Amino acid sequence: MKIVIEMEVKAPLGLVWAAWVGEEDIVQWNFAVDEWCCPNAELDFQVGGKFSYRMEAKDGSVGFDFEGEFTEIAPFKLIRYRLGDDREVEVAFMEIEDGVKVIEEFVAEDENSAEQQKQGWLGILRNFKKHVESKCNEQ
Repeated sequence: MKIVIEMEVKAPLGLVWAAWVGEEDIVQWNFAVDEWCCPNAELDFQVGGKFSYRMEAKDGSVGFDFEGEFTEIAPFKLIRYRLGDDREVEVAFMEIEDGVKVIEEFVAEDENSAEQQKQGWLGILRNFKKHVESKCNEQ
């Protein structure tokens, strides 16, 4: 089953793209709820390059590595990657009148309900929007 989520980010495309692929930015937004964090992000941003983002509860009680390999990169437009369990993910960046629409499509896993997964990924995307827009306001 494929799940699609999207979010409009009020920021220039260059800033949105940089925040999506920059290790210093990823650790600021890559978690679904405030009780979690992303203490480490490493990526080799090229086709065939691998990435690993550590996601864990702030109290250290639980965590996991979100890992995969980039399969397609169209700068400022599209990123595709394959997760460690072979699920495919696509992230599209579309310029709109007052910013960028980020559209994520991913294959659901079997452990959690589709709705739980959708809400988790939406939480991360909300954090991304908040992070990028706050950077935009600083400039």
